Amino acid sequence: MPHPLTEHQHPHPWRLLLVLIAAMTLWRLAIAALVPVTQDEAYYFDWARSLAWGYFDHPPGVALLGLGTWLEPGSALAARLGGILAGVLTLLVLARFYHNCGLTTARDLGLALVLVFATLPGLAVGVITTPDTLLALAWALSLHEAERALAGDRRRWITAGLATGLGLLGKYSMVLIGPVFLWAIIRSDWRALKTPWPYLGGVAAVLVFAPNILWNAHHDWLTMGFQLGHGLSTDVGSFAAAEASAIDHQGPQSLSERLASLAGYVGTQLVFWGALLVAMLARLWLGWRSRTDVSVDRDAVFPAHARRLLIAATVFPLAFFALVSWVSEVEANWPVVYLMSAAPLVAVWLRSVRTWVLVGAGVNVLLVSLYAVHAATDALPLPDNQNRILRETHGFAELARIAAELDAPVHADRYQTTAMLRFYRLDLATSQWPGLTRPSEYLRGQIAPRIVPDALTGPFWLVTRFGAPPVIGGFTVETQRVLFDCPRQPLQEGGEPPCSRPLHTWYLYRYVPGGAAL
Repeated sequence: MPHPLTEHQHPHPWRLLLVLIAAMTLWRLAIAALVPVTQDEAYYFDWARSLAWGYFDHPPGVALLGLGTWLEPGSALAARLGGILAGVLTLLVLARFYHNCGLTTARDLGLALVLVFATLPGLAVGVITTPDTLLALAWALSLHEAERALAGDRRRWITAGLATGLGLLGKYSMVLIGPVFLWAIIRSDWRALKTPWPYLGGVAAVLVFAPNILWNAHHDWLTMGFQLGHGLSTDVGSFAAAEASAIDHQGPQSLSERLASLAGYVGTQLVFWGALLVAMLARLWLGWRSRTDVSVDRDAVFPAHARRLLIAATVFPLAFFALVSWVSEVEANWPVVYLMSAAPLVAVWLRSVRTWVLVGAGVNVLLVSLYAVHAATDALPLPDNQNRILRETHGFAELARIAAELDAPVHADRYQTTAMLRFYRLDLATSQWPGLTRPSEYLRGQIAPRIVPDALTGPFWLVTRFGAPPVIGGFTVETQRVLFDCPRQPLQEGGEPPCSRPLHTWYLYRYVPGGAAL
């Protein structure tokens, strides 16, 4: 009788996996074509038109993913092609990594990939282009190479370092892979610390990352200062200090606030599993009902070095940001790289409820698909607090069309509005007006013309959400227009809002030098 761990085992179960990955990719392509571009995506895609080694908000990796915007300006699908390609590579690398870690059957490998793909972050990051897209690919590559190094080929620490450097060019939180590697080396191959390979890997990471370090050094540590202030609630100097003055960085102070922050962090990470939590509950119920541990012995599945690497890569990001949540606000997506190493561990644990896993994954895919349809059609009667996707995407293409018909240059007060106008109508040469809202890359004059108010001599339009026109020295408002953006309706100008709670209310003010105010 075959051992349950080796039943259906095949040394190369790649045909089924490639079909599975192809199906996942086709779903991502369909959703990418359906969902309009989001505001931060439009911002990153604008960077792709002016490549550099750094930007105000992030290192340059996400800009490279947006090069598809050159293929067809204004197309969300074309702009997202780089991110989708990165997602395909991530799944392929993870499949090989999981196989090397001990998941040698098609069923186990497929289950682990389904878990990675069908969590809510997995479904979103595979479609929406963010810095996490490149971070995920680099994190997977780094783990793959680290496992090979721990398995005996210590030279692979160099390629692990190269992948780490690539990840740092995508997002600075890639630095968290360092403690993961150190723990895995100490626990599994401490003698490697007496060889040059781990240190050469560190050098390789620094060399790949060096262009962004040099860029920051020549730009007053702009990006690193912004990220430090944004992530750890600290004040930063120079130009990035303006971000601290524009956003309240004060983290939780009292014990109750700290506990609430930590509870919110934990709750969000659980919610990210979506309907897959049902499979986990079913697994717990099955174990309790049988009064025995129905799980397989993980030691028999994963070699010791792989198990330690997987556990470290799962626990450390979760624990680190749990500590951060005690003193600062933590954005929900920051620790999600842990899902890639948690997936094979959870897959083995959930073998006995495989059907529940597939049902949970299907429910998650269905819900996200419906939400994507809603983003494109406003079809679902969702409450206002569930309509973030509409506030992110709806009405901007029409706003850009109207802006293109105005009789003077058009600018915006927020970087998000600026990015959306430029995505749909790059010919507008729109930029962000300085000093009105949170600063951004637009104020540096690299990706769009920098506005110098004292140098302007002609009229211009300002798009804003302020109901009263901002005071701009040397200019007065000659004309005012108001546009209401409601679900399932085109923009309406003037009068009363056509719905009780518009998604957007945009005010268009025409400023002229001197002159009489309204």
